[in-house]
Amino acid sequence: MQVNQYFDGKVKSIAFQTATLPATVGVMDVGEYEFSTSKLEVMTVVSGCLKVKLPGETAFTEYNAGAEFTVPAGETFYLQVEVQTAYLCTYQ
Repeated sequence: MQVNQYFDGKVKSIAFQTATLPATVGVMDVGEYEFSTSKLEVMTVVSGCLKVKLPGETAFTEYNAGAEFTVPAGETFYLQVEVQTAYLCTYQ
């Protein structure tokens, strides 16, 4: 397992290997973030809420606990976090 920190420690994750895919589980503090992907990512909100602007979209969409979204490889997406939020992300 590997511990990662981004945005001055406001986003923290632990990378691990599931039975089939690499993954991270983590927490995001309140803030606005920009991420780029190198692989296809499937993000599931575990607790809290993420407002997400996916590639090609002009508006943010809200994803609450239990919801998931997919970001293609080689893209950039934007997050608005209004409450500390936990997530699980798998990489394909």
